[in-house]
Amino acid sequence: MSSRIRSELLELNMGPQHPSTHGVLRLAVILDGEVVVECHPDLGYLHRGVEKLAEMRTYIQFTPITDRLDYLASMLGNAAYIGAVEKLGGIEVPERAEFIRVIMMELQRIASHLIFFGTMGLDLGATTPFLYAMREREDILDLFEMTCGARLTYNYFRPGGVSRDLPEGFCGKAKTYIKKQREKLVEYDDLLTGNQIFIARTRNIGIISAEDAVNYSLSGPSLRASGVAYDVRKVDPYSVYDRLDWQVVTRNEGDTRARFLCRVDEIRQSLNIVEQALDMLPEGELSCKTPLKLKLPEGEVYHHIESARGDVGVYLVSDGTDKPYRLKWRAPSFINLGALNQMVVGRKIADIVAVLGSIDVVLGEVDR
Repeated sequence: MSSRIRSELLELNMGPQHPSTHGVLRLAVILDGEVVVECHPDLGYLHRGVEKLAEMRTYIQFTPITDRLDYLASMLGNAAYIGAVEKLGGIEVPERAEFIRVIMMELQRIASHLIFFGTMGLDLGATTPFLYAMREREDILDLFEMTCGARLTYNYFRPGGVSRDLPEGFCGKAKTYIKKQREKLVEYDDLLTGNQIFIARTRNIGIISAEDAVNYSLSGPSLRASGVAYDVRKVDPYSVYDRLDWQVVTRNEGDTRARFLCRVDEIRQSLNIVEQALDMLPEGELSCKTPLKLKLPEGEVYHHIESARGDVGVYLVSDGTDKPYRLKWRAPSFINLGALNQMVVGRKIADIVAVLGSIDVVLGEVDR
């Protein structure tokens, strides 16, 4: 009788109804015991045809739909699309509006990273970090609500500026929040970042090299955690980011923990950016005058920004009417998810949850 142990491969479905997949994502996992042999994402459960919808709406009417892609960073979706419209239309944005946009974009980045921090802990069995992160996120949503009346999908950016000015008391409340968040980050680190169980579940797990990360076209913290200092705000500056003092956060380990630490450190950098923008906020107009029925000249344009999840790009084609002829959305969540298989092959099934959480995908942006 042979002493060799015979194994049998098992196909396991994670999702699409599963809390750790962060939405309606199905992972087709092939296992040898508890070891991952293959892991392939199965997409399309949330597909809404957003790019096609753009062809059926005017440039202004499509703006609220951009909130619904990465719905945890809606302001940044607005910014990417409106930036493309302004670039093709040659629309100048007043300086005050640019500073307000930066304040909103960085507050949105922090809010998104707070969700990541909380859900990353939740995925690995820690409930309290989620409650702490949601507590501070409420302060940001209060600032958004007092500015534009909404707490999740904002429709705040407009071609040429923003829809309304910052309300009275906004700057003081924002600075109070910044001070509070800096203090709470120390508490976060004590609670989760330095937790030995959390470290054991994330260190040297889901490693991807800088070369592979570039070849997979990763962007955002998922790329910078592998040592590649690519940030659209630095390499292709837009708005007034080049007038502010801040650093691109990178790590060299390329593992799940590095991706986690990148986002936590980015919260600190975003707090610095918001604080500077508040201090430098000039007086002036909120938007330039644009026609109610906005028509862009014939042509095409590509505009990209640094979202909370990476490089968001909008390729816009105009035929001279008041509606886009074609729109293509470069979604970093979709592209980053493509590297999941390489990150988890050879690991245990429990590591899939940690690695997927560290990529920080939003399924509204994946399926589009």
